[in-house]
Amino acid sequence: MAELNVSYDNRIVKNFAVATMLWGIVGMLVGVVIAFQLVEPSLNLGNPYTTYGRIRPLHTNAVIFAFVGNAIFMGIYYSLQRLCKTRMFSDLLSNIHFWGWQLIIVSAALTLPLGITTSKEYAELEWPIDIAITLIWVVFGINMIGTILKRNEKHMYVAIWFYIATLVTVAVLHIVNSFEMPVNLFKSYSMYAGVQDALVQWWYGHNAVAFFLTTPYLGLMYYFLPKLADRPVYSYRLSIIHFWSLIFLYIWAGPHHLLYSALPDWAQSLGVVFSIMLIAPSWGGMINGLLTLRGVWDKVREDSRLKFLVVAITSYGMATFEGPMHSLKNVNALSHFTDWIPAHVHVGTLGWNGFMTFAMLYYLIPKLFNTKLYSEKLANFHFWIGTIGMIFWVMAMYWAGVTQGLMWKQFTPDGYLLYPNFLDTVTQIIPMYVIRGIGGTLYLVGAIVMVYNLIMTMAGKRLVANEHVVVKVAEHHDNPQVGYGHRVLERKPVLFTVLTTVAILIGGAVEFFPAFLVKSNIPTISSVKPYTPLELTGRDVYIKEGCNSCHSQMVRPFRSETERYGEYSKAGEFVYDHPFLWGSKRTGPDLHRVGSKYPSGSGRAWHYKHMVDPRSMSPGSLMPPYPWLVENDAKWSVTPNKIRVMRNLGVPYPENYEYQALADMKMQADGIVADLATSGLKAKPESEMVALIAYLQRLGTDIQTKKETAQR
Repeated sequence: MAELNVSYDNRIVKNFAVATMLWGIVGMLVGVVIAFQLVEPSLNLGNPYTTYGRIRPLHTNAVIFAFVGNAIFMGIYYSLQRLCKTRMFSDLLSNIHFWGWQLIIVSAALTLPLGITTSKEYAELEWPIDIAITLIWVVFGINMIGTILKRNEKHMYVAIWFYIATLVTVAVLHIVNSFEMPVNLFKSYSMYAGVQDALVQWWYGHNAVAFFLTTPYLGLMYYFLPKLADRPVYSYRLSIIHFWSLIFLYIWAGPHHLLYSALPDWAQSLGVVFSIMLIAPSWGGMINGLLTLRGVWDKVREDSRLKFLVVAITSYGMATFEGPMHSLKNVNALSHFTDWIPAHVHVGTLGWNGFMTFAMLYYLIPKLFNTKLYSEKLANFHFWIGTIGMIFWVMAMYWAGVTQGLMWKQFTPDGYLLYPNFLDTVTQIIPMYVIRGIGGTLYLVGAIVMVYNLIMTMAGKRLVANEHVVVKVAEHHDNPQVGYGHRVLERKPVLFTVLTTVAILIGGAVEFFPAFLVKSNIPTISSVKPYTPLELTGRDVYIKEGCNSCHSQMVRPFRSETERYGEYSKAGEFVYDHPFLWGSKRTGPDLHRVGSKYPSGSGRAWHYKHMVDPRSMSPGSLMPPYPWLVENDAKWSVTPNKIRVMRNLGVPYPENYEYQALADMKMQADGIVADLATSGLKAKPESEMVALIAYLQRLGTDIQTKKETAQR
């Protein structure tokens, strides 16, 4: 064995740790605010920038990419240096990565409240920020792979496998889902439309959870859990099976988010099959983690960090059991679009990601400053109040979800909907929303206590910025036989990365090729026409205000839904939708057939009044008012560019139609304004309100439903 002097870079770890704490508080605080906005609409504060629709994506992005993202980099930069027994490849790249990532987060925090969004869940950021994310991810990748290639420890430990899978897969997911065509600096349209866009988005959305919120944390679990337990991982062979089966199966499961939708049945079935199979590797990882603690349960009772890890791993097991259960069609028929889905998601984010992050912070900060934790009592207080808060949050939403699902489907003995008014199902669960808000507040209080505890730990102490250690490494003649089987692969990072890439590409390729290359898989309907310029502008207003956060546009083929909303949705109705707006949660009713429900005339006045004061039209509504839509201009000047981009994306607008578009907009807008005037309502033709009314009245009217045919 040879001895080497190595200097680890702790400053970059500290920077990411501080950012984790800062953005964690911000993200959780916004989460508490939006939780209570669903109890009391006045908390939207009566301005465009703090409405639920605008700041909900701010919450998800802050928690996922700011809080969890910084925590991932904190853990990787610390553990990778020690597993490879070398300093990071480049201090310059480390700093570019850190400051570039923070700049991206600040850009998200500025643009999302301004309504600058693509509307695609977990991928709301517009194209310039997407490019920045790509560049910074490349910087991170070069730094990580460079470190692995120059490592002094030739064997790659299991944690590094998960880091490699994360690096490769997140890059592929982000690039494929971010294909978009810019209209201007702040607006773009997805390259995909309708069913294809839905397939790509939920392939991305599900695997963003898999490869950003799960695989890197599994790598961190495999590093920090043995460190804290002071014993090796229970089974190295199980970790091999866990890794390869997980990364291969996960990538197929995205379509289970689109069951009973207009997605082709073959794609839905693939999602179901692979989702069910995911239970095995996921629980294999959970069991490997929990059994690592065998024989040290006395230590768990005393060490708050281990308590956080036990709850985190248990939450991982619970979330990865629920996911496959949701993919069963009979379960999905009840749970989808309900509050059960946020409950399921938050088991993972609050329990798995949150508690793992807290454990890492409590471990790392004292290490980095070569001191003891300021207060173990405060850490234990944080654990218990965080656990109680999570239970309140999750159990309340489970209850709310089951209540919603059952009420939506309930019929009277005479065959009529028992609760035909959607608001009946909303007011019933307001007490659960209150409990959810209280739970979130308790969780936030715990995080604030942690930040205070860690600040006091750092206070007056000096950071060990460059940790000098002597490491022992095997010389070549010490290991004439490098191993066999998987051990050989663990010494070849390039081959390992290539095989990982192949494993994650197979599922996406099998799902995408038929959907994109076989035309009959996405049928068209001759009566479906492109949106008029005014309707297209109204659709962009709908997206800007985040209406898709609360309203779906997908009527599923259930009698309970066709009775409530109208004819079920067809794939061919969405061929010109860039992006798709099917939604993932119904806080309000589905809107795909709302155009037929409120037709021209009095329907336009209804939409106007409903937007200005929702409770005047729907007593008890939780929707905030949008009075600024009456005054705000809809930026007609951008319309010619929008038409040009849409035509380049395959929407059949006539050649040079962009020069006629403004005249057509004025004609349609003038008709709506005149119609509103007959009800005593004033509006400017160029206002966002008029454009939004045009879009809402178009929804679902392209096909003639059976009910309409019978009436005629």
